[in-house]
Amino acid sequence: MPITNQQVAGHAFLREMYDDSYFPDHVVDEGKAILLRLCERIEAGQPSDLETLYGLAQAATEEFNLLDREFVAAGSGIETVAREWICDEFCFVASAYGFADADADAEELTAGRDW
Repeated sequence: MPITNQQVAGHAFLREMYDDSYFPDHVVDEGKAILLRLCERIEAGQPSDLETLYGLAQAATEEFNLLDREFVAAGSGIETVAREWICDEFCFVASAYGFADADADAEELTAGRDW
């Protein structure tokens, strides 16, 4: 399903991770795919409240939990800076779909993370 939100379609997800050689591009590609699937789920479900958004974000967070193993296997990992970058992307997604930063809490968006 193609992304219809133009703000999201033009966004360079995880740009900082691509720019840092510590993070292998092929694994970062998988992280980008997780975020794009989150956007697709949001567009398909049109959540009207934060609880529904948080549920969708939790599923994506669980995918990142699994992805961290791939980072580790590739000699990398989701460490402090990467955590912030990934959380920023979750906040960007929430904002792009009409959930203001003041409303959508970054900790709630990524609750359950192991990274």
